[in-house]
Amino acid sequence: MANDPINPKHYTSGKVECIEAIEAATDGLTGVEAYTTGSAIKYLWRWKRKNGIEDLKKAQWFLNKLIETVGDNNGKA
Repeated sequence: MANDPINPKHYTSGKVECIEAIEAATDGLTGVEAYTTGSAIKYLWRWKRKNGIEDLKKAQWFLNKLIETVGDNNGKA
């Protein structure tokens, strides 16, 4: 398979594509909660296949932002 810049290999390994996992995980979420959840999943999904620790740190940043956002709502979605 040639390098596909639109749907690269680091998002298509395994039986489930990253976008499908993000769609399922963010169902019912909106705004910052949906975005930060999806972004964290994206970086966790690809970390071993693309940027290693850098992607783990990006995932951590998005998780921290999500915690901050949810914390502002007293833990309620």
